[in-house]
Parts: sequence; structure tokens; C-alpha cells
Amino acid sequence: FALRMERLNRNGQVVAEWLESNPKIRRCYYPGLKSHPHHDVATREMSGFGAVITFELDGDLASANRVLDNLKLCYIGPSLGGCETLITHPATVTYYNCTREERYELGILDNLFRLSVGLEDPADIIADLDQAINAAI
Repeated sequence: FALRMERLNRNGQVVAEWLESNPKIRRCYYPGLKSHPHHDVATREMSGFGAVITFELDGDLASANRVLDNLKLCYIGPSLGGCETLITHPATVTYYNCTREERYELGILDNLFRLSVGLEDPADIIADLDQAINAAI
């Protein structure tokens, strides 16, 4: 488990940094990023920042659906936390029974994703995200 967590922490950081630097990503939420509002607390309290990243695409619901349609390595799943990279689109999976207005009040935007980075090589995860995002926008 310790080796798995070490790898997931490292992969999460690498992928989060790439997402944050991508001009097609509006915002990236990951406690390992200095831009995260609770980065200082996370640095003091945590020994690693984990593998779950939330990010907003610079696009709309149609763009978000195109990203999902174009992924090859990242699996679409309703839950996160496996050894493989999983992605979910909360607007259409977790909050499917809410109106758009209800979702937006909760901060669940049409372009929001949750990504659970797996044990794959981070370069492969990034390449898959990159091709899917570029195909969508």
C-alpha cells in the first residue's frame, strides 16, 4: 500500500501540474498546487496530496461530452479510487437528477470533471487527456 500511495501521490502531482498549465483548462483543484486555497494547510497536514484532481474544462457540456468520448486510457466510472485512471463527469453521473440551476448552486458545472489518477505512467495519462481535450475544443 505504501508503494501504491507513493506512486499515486507522484502521478497526481504531475498530472495536476500539467492540467493547471493547459490553456484549455479553466481551473484545476488539487491540494498539491500552490494555487489551491488550502495548499498551506495541506502541506502541513498531509504527507502526500493523493490522486484525485478536479478540473474545469474551458468549454461547455458538449465539449465535456466530447472529452469523455475521446478518452482511450482513462476509464469513465461512477466511483474513484482504483489502480487504473478513472474519470467522472459529476453533472451527468452523480448529479443527473438535479436541474442545471441546482447543480450550479452546488458548484457542479457542466464542464467539471473529477479524475482519479492511477498507477499508469503519468506521461500516458497526460497524452490521453491531451488528445481528448484537443479533440473536444
